[in-house]
Amino acid sequence: MDHDHMSPPPPMAPMKKHYTSMTFFWGRKAEVLFSDWPGDHRGMYALALIVVFLLAAGTEMVTSHRVDRYTSGRSLTQTAVHTLRVGLMYLLMLAVMSFNGGIFIAACIGHAVGFLLFRSAIFSKQRDEPSCPEGTKYRDLPSMSC
Repeated sequence: MDHDHMSPPPPMAPMKKHYTSMTFFWGRKAEVLFSDWPGDHRGMYALALIVVFLLAAGTEMVTSHRVDRYTSGRSLTQTAVHTLRVGLMYLLMLAVMSFNGGIFIAACIGHAVGFLLFRSAIFSKQRDEPSCPEGTKYRDLPSMSC
């Protein structure tokens, strides 16, 4: 093959340029998780805020459940729940990386409401965890090992 007489590669088709902000901005014209979503539509932006809120609250819900209490040591179930939790957190991280102020606030409020409902001692009785060392109470911020 003669490299001196090779033809140049075909020209590339013009690509649609997407510019993402690297600083926080306000407004509904954002791109969250998917290309052209929510776009410039108020209803779709409101839906994006609700989805991000539910992702954050759902992450707190999944985090609050002690899977080993229900699975009796079945590591496959524990792995599936862990994978779900990590996947939700990555989706949430990608949404916040849109740098839209409303999306960021929806994520923070979703985490706060999820923590309040599922992890704080306000709505649940303080309880002893059987797998924790003697005298350790499961409270607002349990250690990762207990």
